[in-house]
Amino acid sequence: MAGRVRRRWHLGWGYRLAVFLLWPLLTLLTKREWTGTGNLNTDEGGIIVAGNHISWFDPFTIAHVLWNNDRPPRFLAKEAVFRIPVVGKVITSAGQIPVYRETSEAVAAVRDAIDAVQRGECVVVYPEGTLTRDPDLWPMVGKTGAARIALATRRPLIPVAQWGAQDVIGPYRKEFRILPRKTIRVAVGHPVDLSDLYGRPLDSDTLREATARIMAAITSLLAGIRDRVPPSEPMLFRLPRKEGT
Repeated sequence: MAGRVRRRWHLGWGYRLAVFLLWPLLTLLTKREWTGTGNLNTDEGGIIVAGNHISWFDPFTIAHVLWNNDRPPRFLAKEAVFRIPVVGKVITSAGQIPVYRETSEAVAAVRDAIDAVQRGECVVVYPEGTLTRDPDLWPMVGKTGAARIALATRRPLIPVAQWGAQDVIGPYRKEFRILPRKTIRVAVGHPVDLSDLYGRPLDSDTLREATARIMAAITSLLAGIRDRVPPSEPMLFRLPRKEGT
């Protein structure tokens, strides 16, 4: 951030508490290889950041990147997290956005995210909607939420790939292996070009095409970090719908 005047953000007490507690720990306890972070500040307006999801730890690592680059993140988070004692109050104060997955209320999260982006905020979306089930931790087929927000706001959608958080907490494992220090690799890409879709109806075909571009960009960045070839077709995974929805 050298040479830039940091913007003034209106952050709740929960946000500042989280930064006070977590930023020094992440700085001290992780090694970092971050590339492309200049893409987060190509202009002063709101952005959507779409990333791969490999670990319960990776929201902290992506938040670390964004905070260090003057983009305090607003995450779309599962509604259940907001009901956890103490934690729920902190993240509510921090302005995070609840998602009622696989219900008719899921549209409210998209609406709130659109409002946040239009206010100039950085909204973080995991397009897969859950931790990847791919056995080799490649991104799965994405859901359309990130595309909806980007097409509605016509603001930059920035793809981000990260690798290393799974060494701290493996997917769906009860473990925490912060030491010895793990290297967190993050690649921030150029905005995904969706401009040719702006004039089209916001129907399923348009959303699927935009989502495929977003996921392809994330997967390409991850392939570069890992120096490996991803699967020719991403894994398709669907969460079971709740009764009555």
